[in-house]
Amino acid sequence: MRSVNIAELKNRLSTYIGYAKNGEEVVIRDRKVPVARLVPFVPGSASEEEEQLIAEGKLRPAKEEMTPEWIEEFLKMPRPTARGKSVTQALLEEREEGW
Repeated sequence: MRSVNIAELKNRLSTYIGYAKNGEEVVIRDRKVPVARLVPFVPGSASEEEEQLIAEGKLRPAKEEMTPEWIEEFLKMPRPTARGKSVTQALLEEREEGW
């Protein structure tokens, strides 16, 4: 198990994410006081919130893990539009309208 202060974590986040990806747990400290843990993600281990969303039909679990090739293909896809606007612009307008 590794330990890191917040300032160091901010400066080297990718490194510590790499440790977690490799199965290590990282304790995050604020002025040497433990405040959080960065743990490896285990596919198929949905949280209670995720399980609830799945049960309600609001979330579907992934059928397979994402690969770099899949991500690359996804990023090549055209961005969606809403009535000639960007989706972001449409969402911002809805927020202004009080949706």
